Amino acid sequence: MFTGIIETLGVVKKIEQEQTNIHLYIESSISPELKIDQSVAHNGVCLTVVAQDNKIHKVTAIDETLSKTNLKTIKEGDLMNMERCTQANGRFDGHIVQGHVDQTAFCIEKEDQDGSWLFTFQYDPSKSNITVEKGSVTVNGISLTVVNSKADRFSVAIIPYTIEHTNLKQVEIGSEVNIEFDIVGKYVAKIMALRD
Repeated sequence: MFTGIIETLGVVKKIEQEQTNIHLYIESSISPELKIDQSVAHNGVCLTVVAQDNKIHKVTAIDETLSKTNLKTIKEGDLMNMERCTQANGRFDGHIVQGHVDQTAFCIEKEDQDGSWLFTFQYDPSKSNITVEKGSVTVNGISLTVVNSKADRFSVAIIPYTIEHTNLKQVEIGSEVNIEFDIVGKYVAKIMALRD
């Protein structure tokens, strides 16, 4: 389990294709501390460390993961938001994040608000995912608060610190991002659907 509080940015140093899988070699400040079999969120996707060598660690994304996330568009040199699993004795600063991306969305608006930014993301509503005003959502692994919740889109207001310390700095209009909707909202929606 994660909280959506990004620990560090990783840089994709190399990508290898093996059949339908890709292997990502990532350099980050936490890579030297990682251990094989450890789960780490990369852009909000929970991936297992399969190799570690000094400043670089390796993870594998299978076809199922690639089909549902923006990892299929990752290029060498791209920045990745990274977070290790939550410790049982740690503070819970974000919200409950599983590292299971529900779907991707596309940035349709990025507005400079003179000291902050307003990003608007549009997603396919046919998958029955929802946001609620002032509720939580995860964008590329970042725990954020929803504003302007609509049936197929939502906005998030971003402070300068978040821009500086995450890969939102690279998100432009047309960029594809990973979305994990709030787990509480997903369970409520499922229960309501079953009652109907």
